[in-house]
Formats: sequence, structure tokens, C-alpha cells
Amino acid sequence: MNQEQIKEIIPHREPFLLIDEIVEMEEGRRVVAIKHIKEDDFWFKGHFPNHPVTPGVLMLEMLAQAGACAMLSLPENKGKIGFFGGVKDAKFRRQVVPGDELRLEVEIIKIKGPVGIGKGIATVNGEKAVSAEISFAIK
Repeated sequence: MNQEQIKEIIPHREPFLLIDEIVEMEEGRRVVAIKHIKEDDFWFKGHFPNHPVTPGVLMLEMLAQAGACAMLSLPENKGKIGFFGGVKDAKFRRQVVPGDELRLEVEIIKIKGPVGIGKGIATVNGEKAVSAEISFAIK
């Protein structure tokens, strides 16, 4: 799935659409997305000059957007929005810099009504960069 197809599922748009493609998806259960980290990504201008590092909070947002694609692709959620409910046990293990390809994997581990929990892991070349449990509400 490319960005145009992703835009049919989630409402995010540039500059805040933070995933480039979806390579695997089981609707409502699991997703694998890719973000190509580019030198001209908007956050590098100020984070940090002469030492560009992708902010951890944006990597959490990337995981959330990937998870939202899995949940909002379900027919009953079409046209809805996924909102962050919380982040638990976030761990940042490596810097993510221009030229990296960030692989974003989210597994939906619990759903109760419009609220759910996803387990997210982002890696670069198989090396864990970020992991967290993210909760969401669909409205």
C-alpha cells in the first residue's frame, strides 16, 4: 500500500503523514509499515542542527499511524479517526537518522468497544529502535 492508499484509511496529511508504505496488514489485527527517514524530513531542521536525530515522540506517532491503518481499515471503522489514549513502557534503544529505513510493526492485543491496545516495535535493519504499548480510542 502506498501513501495515496494509506490516505484512504487515515486522515493524516503532509507534513504529518509519517508512514510511507504498508507492506503487510491483517485488518484489525496486525500491520507492518515503513518510514524512509530522509535528510529533508521537517523535524531535522531543529532536532538537532549538525546532528539530525528523529524525535522519539514522532516514532511513537509513526507506530500509532500504522496501528490506526490496521484498525480503521475494518469496514465498521471506515471514516472514523483513531486518537491516542496513552503510551506505556516506551523504550528508545537507538538513534534513527537520515538514510535509515524504519520498520514499524504493530500488533493489536486487546479491543473493548472503541478502545484498544497495540504492541508496537520499530526497527532499523533488525535492530530495535523503539518499543511501546499504545492505547487508542476510535471515534
